[in-house]
Amino acid sequence: MVEELTQADAAVAACVDAAAWALSEQDLIAALDAAHRLEQRLAAVTLTLIRELDGRGTATAHGASSTTVWLRERLHLTITAARRLVDLASTLDTAHPGIRQALADGQITVDQAQVITDTATTVHAAAGPEAADKAVSLLTDWAGQFDPIHLRKLGTRILDHVAPDLADAAAEAALDAEAHRATRDRHLTLSTLADGRLRLTATLDTETAGLLRATIDPLSAPSGPDDQRSPGQRQHDALSDVCRLALRTGELPENGGDPAHIVVTTSYDGLTGQLGSGTLDTGLHLTPEAVRRLACDAAILPAVLNGAGQPLDLGRQRRLITGPLRRALVLRDRGCAFPGCDRPPRWCDAHHIHHWADGGTTSLDNAVLLCGHHHRHLHHSDWAVRLAGDGHPEFVPPAWLDPEQLPRRNHYHRRT
Repeated sequence: MVEELTQADAAVAACVDAAAWALSEQDLIAALDAAHRLEQRLAAVTLTLIRELDGRGTATAHGASSTTVWLRERLHLTITAARRLVDLASTLDTAHPGIRQALADGQITVDQAQVITDTATTVHAAAGPEAADKAVSLLTDWAGQFDPIHLRKLGTRILDHVAPDLADAAAEAALDAEAHRATRDRHLTLSTLADGRLRLTATLDTETAGLLRATIDPLSAPSGPDDQRSPGQRQHDALSDVCRLALRTGELPENGGDPAHIVVTTSYDGLTGQLGSGTLDTGLHLTPEAVRRLACDAAILPAVLNGAGQPLDLGRQRRLITGPLRRALVLRDRGCAFPGCDRPPRWCDAHHIHHWADGGTTSLDNAVLLCGHHHRHLHHSDWAVRLAGDGHPEFVPPAWLDPEQLPRRNHYHRRT
């Protein structure tokens, strides 16, 4: 097998540098189909090798705690990807042989193989081996037309085709099995990237997925005609808004004896001079702009540091715009005050028009409500905000957007 795989590796390597531009459209499509089919064949080989290595206890012999951990180190995979390979290799080893053969023939993908295996297991338990054989055959045929998501939906009613007399009872059992799988497979992994950012990988159960969508979807809509964020960026910012709201409620459990909050360390001179970066309690760094934005509406714990970075004095916590002052701000602005934004007050930060680090006062005349997106936007753009003669905020666009720089207001929250 090693010799054959080496030859295949050489053949694939030769294709990498091939001139794809010289192919006709028909040949390009044929090449894509062939590459995809080869990928599934190789997946079948990989799963077979993993199952054999797992059965021999190779990982333990090499000093690893499990095959999953060994694969992560050996193949430089995430722990989630490694666990999925081990689980699928084990499942296919005992599953209907037709599934493994279909994968080896390049007829189905790895994800489709998982769906067919899960469905066949449920059918076998409900209607016996003969019905399971029929289900595998049907689903393998349908795999040429449907992706894994649609294939799983079809699988929930597969007994209508292979065992109609048991379909209704089995449908309930299938839903129970699906709920069990969702509960078993649920996870959320936070992985720190090399540059300090965070990669979030998750598989949510049905209920949690509904909760997340109900929370994220309304917040990830474009905030106005000038919103240039991509859908992914809007969803990212919506998640940030949800976290801010959770922190603002004050109902999160304590962490290490302290209320849940963000701790940022910076120097006073750096903050007032708009030059100093900040450091989170996780060790990650923030830009000076991010530090000043967080300081607008946060619980500040001043830390006076000497030249060597040693704390000389820790001040007591003081909130900037809270209580009666925030309630007055909500009554005045009624939501994000940026023109065209419909975000309600609970999703908003209190922004100091004249920053407190520059001597700005903590007062209604020096504050404005802004949603997370427009708070970031105001700190990183040439827009300016001020209070008009009637005491309501108005925003001055940059000259490149409006040469006359006519002030704009948000009329969404106040129609009259």
